[in-house]
Amino acid sequence: MRLLRSTAIIGSLTLVSRLLGLVRDILIARFLGAGIVSDAFFTAFKLPNVFRRMFAEGAFNAAFVPLYAKRIEEDGEAAADEFASEAAAWLFAVVAIIVIIFELTMPFSLNIIGGGLDKTTLYGGITPYDLAVLYAWLTMPYLLFMSMTALFSGILNTRNHFALAAGVPIILNLFMISTLVFSGGLDWSQRNIGLALSAAITVSGAVQMGLVFWGCRKAGVKFGLRRPHYTPAVRRLVTLGIPGIISAGITQINLLVSHFIATSQTSAASWLTYADRLYQLPLGMIGIAMGVALLPSLSRSIRAGREGEAKTTLNRGIEISLFLTLPAAVALYIIPDFLISGLYQRGAFTSDTTVQVAKALRWFALGLPGFVLLKVLTPAFFARENTKTPMVWAGISAAINLSLGYALFVTIGFHGLALATSIAAWVNVLGLSILLLKSGDLALDARLKKHLPRIALASVVMGAALWWARQYLPDLGAANILMDFVWLIFVTGAGAIVYALAATLLRAYELADIGRAFSKSAPKD
Repeated sequence: MRLLRSTAIIGSLTLVSRLLGLVRDILIARFLGAGIVSDAFFTAFKLPNVFRRMFAEGAFNAAFVPLYAKRIEEDGEAAADEFASEAAAWLFAVVAIIVIIFELTMPFSLNIIGGGLDKTTLYGGITPYDLAVLYAWLTMPYLLFMSMTALFSGILNTRNHFALAAGVPIILNLFMISTLVFSGGLDWSQRNIGLALSAAITVSGAVQMGLVFWGCRKAGVKFGLRRPHYTPAVRRLVTLGIPGIISAGITQINLLVSHFIATSQTSAASWLTYADRLYQLPLGMIGIAMGVALLPSLSRSIRAGREGEAKTTLNRGIEISLFLTLPAAVALYIIPDFLISGLYQRGAFTSDTTVQVAKALRWFALGLPGFVLLKVLTPAFFARENTKTPMVWAGISAAINLSLGYALFVTIGFHGLALATSIAAWVNVLGLSILLLKSGDLALDARLKKHLPRIALASVVMGAALWWARQYLPDLGAANILMDFVWLIFVTGAGAIVYALAATLLRAYELADIGRAFSKSAPKD
């Protein structure tokens, strides 16, 4: 049960980060609300994040981790560290060039994500678009720092040092929370709060990079930056990485276009961002944690010829993910307005904003299990050095998302973009699942077949309880923030208890596995 233990470590630290992220977003909602400044800030913050996911966390790690694991298994740690040095040199050079190009062309290049922002003078003598450009100049270096952080984190994860890599995102939230408390306490204007936040993002990236670099040194990794050389190992990394870049690029361009469409309606980009932040809490804690733990685990099992172990690991990944994700998705769908009002509705974030964000969150909730399963299924391809298949299905998914998203945006409104994203995610899951089953790399075992219907039924029981309780719950966001949080903790806690009892009675999970997972003698998956 090493997978469950590793996922628990990553998930616990990710949960801390996401909870701090909620605090951050509550403060952003309090001081910026949903309007011109928040649209500009969220657009500027999204730009480096999109390219970070494309080049670092997406394509690069998908190609780098299996190759690094292979070097450790076949050639030893010294050879693996030599490969890491070569990879780091190229990653630094390529991403640095990208950052410089964006910095020099920012007034024009921001159009790829923020072209829908108003270009007429509305705020303090400058346009909303100009404000986003100003913020983006400050946030863009974050891409370079976080790309290197992703490399160092991949090294640590492959060597089974998960804690530090999972914990460094906490730094970003601490920097942003501190900035919001300081600037908000001094009653700064919204424009200046946005400037301070943009600078804090980049500084936090440098700190995160420094911490994981130090962690690699402490773990005995011996490498350093050097001039890039196109060695055979780098050539193989590029060969695997190009489909990964295309795959991640398709996904991120898809997000960029969706954001571009949303910016054509004032506040819609902010409404979608707040909804996205809330469903990202379970996605980050479960899906991303599972994906991070799965890739090195599957890679090392496959390199060692233990295919049976790899299949079992993948089955347990699906089981654990859905056990934790399905109830979260049900809760987000049943009581989105209750959750949003309790968390965000105060200051510049009004009750009308709550209504709009809830519309998007409900549709995102339908796709949450699909988003998580993608994090579980794609490592099964990446671990076998197959980055082309996820690329193809990412393209199919993106085409569905963009065409359907635009059609729904025109017909039902901005929340149609969220619904289209969820539908596209499930299409992607279906395609990858069919291919894994046909190839034999995934075979649903008896335990998974037995538990999945019971997990779904337990989630339905919890959803029914929340639906019944909702009519008796108070409206939050109007008065005491402390009482709002008490109600949120009470309701979510009660829902978790109902789910746990239902899952136990239905035997939806083997509780004895939890104890074995955290014992020092826990067997490998």
